[in-house]
Amino acid sequence: MEALAAVCYQPNEPLRLETVEVLPPGRGEVQVRLHAAGVCHSDLHVMKGDQPMKMPIILGHEGAGIVEAIGDGVTTVEPGDHVIPIWRMSCGRCEYCLSGRPALCDVGTQMRFTGLMPDGQTRFRNSAGEPILHYAGVSTFSQVSTMPEGAVVKIPDDVSLEHAALIGCGVITGYGAVMNAADVPAGSKVAVFGCGGIGLNVIQTARLAGATQIIAIDREPRKLSYAAEFGATDFINAAESDPVEAVKDLTNGLGVDFAFEAIGLPEPIEQAYDSTRKGGTCVVVGIAPPSARARINVNALVYAEKTLRGSIYGSTRPRIDLLKLIDLHRAGKIDLDRLLTKTYPLSQINEAYAALERGEVARSLVLPQEG
Repeated sequence: MEALAAVCYQPNEPLRLETVEVLPPGRGEVQVRLHAAGVCHSDLHVMKGDQPMKMPIILGHEGAGIVEAIGDGVTTVEPGDHVIPIWRMSCGRCEYCLSGRPALCDVGTQMRFTGLMPDGQTRFRNSAGEPILHYAGVSTFSQVSTMPEGAVVKIPDDVSLEHAALIGCGVITGYGAVMNAADVPAGSKVAVFGCGGIGLNVIQTARLAGATQIIAIDREPRKLSYAAEFGATDFINAAESDPVEAVKDLTNGLGVDFAFEAIGLPEPIEQAYDSTRKGGTCVVVGIAPPSARARINVNALVYAEKTLRGSIYGSTRPRIDLLKLIDLHRAGKIDLDRLLTKTYPLSQINEAYAALERGEVARSLVLPQEG
């Protein structure tokens, strides 16, 4: 099958829109026609070379679509089913999967870093017949993508595919960081460093959890205004003041119970940790360059009994939590309408990423079927 896709050939070069060959699904695989794909910083890190990946590669890890074909042995979906791709596929059999931590599955991790399917091959070819790598096993920046059965979750047909795409990464990551990684109790004071797609979902989930003070920190005034819409109570422009001192000023000199870093840079990680009170918890959600190192005051870790932890995919069980988030949205508890700032046809994907870098959007989508 042929499909239009946005292919990354070199870091710091625009994605190339071209027709690629998509091989049919093999045993245990499904072929999905993507109707929405999220514009996320994780892909931008690869495009800019901050996260090294072999190339050429079709990026995109957040999306939603409809199953077109299935391979032998597939039992959980059939053609016509609406699905959300899981960008951290889990095998369901290893120690991590069986202990309720599927995002740490070695199979999904290997796919993420090799760009290959579990059999060591790819399902994409360019016009010269050369293989193109997969990103996170799903490659949602293609109109059609072949992926493992374990990389899709069936959702109700009446769910908007645009809403479903948002849930697949940004929402579930922010939600899980609050509910799973931190387990924020009602009455807590929270600080969120970075008010992009992940940070805004940390904010709205902290509100859902009953946090009484939610401090939003960013360098972009536009993002702070988005934070207000999603439930932040206080705002700090990190370009104008020291965020650690500002957080302490807002909390009677004590600091917050929970701080979340949703950027992926050493300085805000350090600031988030330093802004927590005694016994507080700092959760790092942002994806940093591999060489990044943050300086942590170890004495504070011990004497103040602080906790520093990371969270990938919101420390969630996607097959359960994605459906839970759909129910929360239907109940009016999770706002997806205001989260979606703009949509673009696939042909404008580079413009979509330029807008993301300028901080102009809360979350945006490309619509692959619009070409």
